[in-house]
Amino acid sequence: MKYLRRFFQYLYCVYALITFVIIMFTALPFVVVFSFFGIRGGNIVYIICNMWARIWYGFIFIRHKEIYETAHDKTKQYIFVANHSSYMDIPALVRCMHQPVRVLGKHEMVHYPVFGWIYRAAAIIVDRSSPEKRAKSVRALKAALKHGISIFIFPEGTFNETEEPLKDFYDGAFKIAIETQTPIKPLLFVDTIDRMHWSGIFELTPGRSRVVYLNEISVDGYTVRDMQILKRQVYDKIEEGLRKYRKFKTTGISVKDMAGEKE
Repeated sequence: MKYLRRFFQYLYCVYALITFVIIMFTALPFVVVFSFFGIRGGNIVYIICNMWARIWYGFIFIRHKEIYETAHDKTKQYIFVANHSSYMDIPALVRCMHQPVRVLGKHEMVHYPVFGWIYRAAAIIVDRSSPEKRAKSVRALKAALKHGISIFIFPEGTFNETEEPLKDFYDGAFKIAIETQTPIKPLLFVDTIDRMHWSGIFELTPGRSRVVYLNEISVDGYTVRDMQILKRQVYDKIEEGLRKYRKFKTTGISVKDMAGEKE
């Protein structure tokens, strides 16, 4: 029975990959065209990516849910931060964004055929190979904020491959938040690790994918000297949220669905 179940999972993963590629190639011409239209075109690229995620989720039987612990103001500008544990964080990210946003993305992702072109058009790429290249990405993020566009950063930098809720955070998101006086909006990607484990693409499974909007964290009154305090505050907020919605071996806390779910 175990081998039969694994066989059907492989079939499902192949089917999901085929539909992913078909939808990606369908979206590509629109992404290429609008990538030449500056800021407004970049915003449209994210709308296209949101539509791609909606359609792909439908084909592969993933149920997207947004949970708002407090009302979210889509007209307000934020620095969004979230936990990072799976490739499925990316479709969850574009699926849950309902306002202009730019994502800080890893340079390694641009090397994937075709997908890399879309990724480059949609993300602000960070190349950590040198201080100069890192500084360039920070300038691009601040430029987006100056144009009234929110930004999205995974403060862990890469996948959390531990059994703990989070890895250590980098400073970047919190330094930018203080320097630009932009509030932080923590999100939780609750189920993406269950939809696809970081160990391989053939771990994909159908099911629910919840994104939780936590309370925003103001940076009023913070200076760069307070950056570690802010980082700890956001870390604790996300860790607390993950322990509330998920089960970890170290805690034994049960998963509970909260009120305010939205299809």
